[in-house]
Amino acid sequence: MTRLPLQSTRFNGLQEKLGRQLLGWVTTGWLEKSLGLLSLLAGAYLAANITSIYLNFIRLQSLGALGMLLLVELMVRLRTRLAGANPGLLWTVLDNFRIGAVYAVVLEAFKLGS
Repeated sequence: MTRLPLQSTRFNGLQEKLGRQLLGWVTTGWLEKSLGLLSLLAGAYLAANITSIYLNFIRLQSLGALGMLLLVELMVRLRTRLAGANPGLLWTVLDNFRIGAVYAVVLEAFKLGS
């Protein structure tokens, strides 16, 4: 028994879009998956080390937080202007690096109790 094609409704479009976004990693190749995971872990590792070293040697924590905020905001603005709807591998790596770095900084802030 063959399945009838689904009608082109807004709900069907929403389902297809969510399926591509949530399960898109299944269809990608191993290179994209591994680079994405490595950049996520590298961003978290570097940000955790940089923030811990920075907090131990320099007493201007608020200036460092402002610098990190400006760097992340610049990366987000550049991505929205340059990457478009279908970003390439470089933008995916940069996004994952940024997400890992923000995660590490927030984790460090929770460890400090602020």
